[in-house]
Formats: sequence, structure tokens, C-alpha cells
Amino acid sequence: MDTLLGKTLAELQEAALSVGLQKFAGKQLAEWIYVRRVADIDEMTNISLKGREALKAHYTVGRHAPVREAVSADGTRKYLFEIPHSLSPITNNKSAVEGRGEAFVETVYIPENERATLCVSSQVGCKMGCRFCMTGALGFHGHLSAAEILNQIFEIDRLAAADGRATLSNIVLMGEGEPMDNLDNVLRALTILTASYACAWSPKRITVSTVGIPAMRRFLEESECHLAVSLHNPFPSERAQIMPAEKIMSITQVVELLRQYDWSHQRRVSFEYICWHGTDESREGRPVPNDTLRHAKELVRLLHGLECRVNLIRFHAGVEQVTANSLNERRFPGSDERQMEWLRDYLTEKGITTTIRRSRGEDILAACGMLVNSLETH
Repeated sequence: MDTLLGKTLAELQEAALSVGLQKFAGKQLAEWIYVRRVADIDEMTNISLKGREALKAHYTVGRHAPVREAVSADGTRKYLFEIPHSLSPITNNKSAVEGRGEAFVETVYIPENERATLCVSSQVGCKMGCRFCMTGALGFHGHLSAAEILNQIFEIDRLAAADGRATLSNIVLMGEGEPMDNLDNVLRALTILTASYACAWSPKRITVSTVGIPAMRRFLEESECHLAVSLHNPFPSERAQIMPAEKIMSITQVVELLRQYDWSHQRRVSFEYICWHGTDESREGRPVPNDTLRHAKELVRLLHGLECRVNLIRFHAGVEQVTANSLNERRFPGSDERQMEWLRDYLTEKGITTTIRRSRGEDILAACGMLVNSLETH
């Protein structure tokens, strides 16, 4: 059965016509699904009973609640969503419950005073294979539909409102998966989030992440949302050791592409940079550190003249433990606070706005790079 969630206004009008309703009923459907956010066709009271029955014979809204929740000491909440096979074809899913075959993704709610950011997943697992990322260790198991992307947002917003917590002020597509690898569904979800007939969000409230792949050009042309690039090392040869996508589109090519766009107004580009420390040689599978003076100088050279921000991220012990176990004992020693502060100050003094991003939800494996479908499902 088809879902109404994730359809554009034109498609909702077609759905209405397909079951014998007038075209204007498509606008009513959009109002119920995206503005009032109902979860059941029976709640659409300005559509006739006969019309609702006709819709129910062919469609569902497509909403479903998370199956589990974990709460961090800092207020961050991680939710587990089951992905119905009817909405997303998943095969050979290593993150499934044994013997049952369901697929799951995680979504993270991050409160900050009266505001809240939601970290949304776009795929089940990920193809990119970054060595430091727990999601990458899962492998790739399927794309999320636009309905499944939007369902994460609508359901967590509903739960926050019901609990009296801050409702969502910002969305970041930085959860499981590479958004540019599922760009059709991501762009469809972004269209609905920002459309006047639907959620009417400003695109400036939404940030989409990428490791940097060729589809990024299409995103830049077809969306006005912010962009966050996973950088992590400015030297292509070293970056390739930890991020296989470097071989598809080098960080140099990524930055050259970004220079073709204007970032001096409201739209922003940022670079995410997880910091590792150690000796300046890779030993016993350890990565070359990326917090040294030569890396700082190369970052300045690479990003010079580009209007951007660098977010330094502390590497998490939980990620190290899991990646070490699953990737042949390769370990990633995180930089200490003093070294990160030095790197921040160096880059800032050279004209690159740089911040250290505060860790959230590490105790429930909800921080950057830690999403791995770890919540119990029984």
C-alpha cells in the first residue's frame, strides 16, 4: 500500500483524483499531513467518509513511532526507528534483530535551552566506509524513502511537544548514511520541509552533510540548505587512508567546487574535523594524526579565501572501542583539549572561523560517528 507522506502537492492531487476525489482534495491532504501532521486518514474530517474510505483502500499516511528511546545525562535522546520493508527494500541487514529481519535506523534529539536540533538518518548503514565511523562498520543496507526521512522529524517533534520539551528548531542530516548517495529522496524530503503548502521551514534551518561525492553538485544547484563537509584531513593521501570516498572525489576537488558558489550571505558551508593525536607516523594501523602544525598550515592553504567555518570534534572512546573491535584493532587516539584549543586558535588567527563542537550524548552512543543501531529491541 502506498504512503501519502513524502508526496508533493502535485502528487497528492493525483492521489486524490485516483480515488475519485476532486483535485482540490490534494491541498486538503497536504494540510492534514504536513501542517496538522495527522497519522491516520480517519482524522481528515473535512474529507467525506466515502472519500476517506476510498483513500484507505489504496493509501496510508505512512507515520510510525520509534520503537525505543535512550536518554543521555545531558538531555540528548536517541531513538530507534524500524523501517518497514514496504517503504524501504532492505536485504542482508546486519543490524536486524536476529531471525526477524527488520531494519532499523537511529535518530538523535539534541536540546539546547529553548531550541532543539534533530540529527536525521538518510540510509540504513552507509557505503562510504570511513574507518572512524561506527555506522560505516555496518555496511550499506538500503536507502530511506522521503517518507522515512520525514517520519523521523514528525515523530520526534510530536514526542517533544507531548512531553513539554523544546520542539525542533533545526534539522541536520548527519545521522546514518551519506545523504548525497540518496539524493533523490533527500531532495524530495527537503522540498516538502521548505514548501509553503507543507512545513514552510526556512532552508537556513537545515544542514546536510557529505563526505564529498559528485552528487554534491546537484545538491548545491537544487537546494538552498546549508552544507557540512566531513574533512578530517587536508592531505588527500592521508585522507584516503581513513575515508575511501577521497578516491572518488578528492578534498581538493570538493573545495574547488565549493569555490564556485557564493557563501557570503545566508547560506553557509562548514567543515567537520575530528581530531586525532599521536606521532607523525602511522604505526600498527593507527592513522597519521591530523592535529599537527603541518595539518594546520595545509588547512589554511586549502580553505584560504573560502567563506566557511571549521568545527573541531573530539573523537569518542566509544567509537574507538567499536571500530577497533570491528576493524582489526585499528585505533584512533583522540586529541586532548589543549591541542584542540591550539588548533582552533591557530586557524582563527589565520582568518578561518573555527569552533570546538561540544560533545553530546556520548554515554548513549549518540555523538558524532557513533550511530550503530545499538538500542535494544526487545
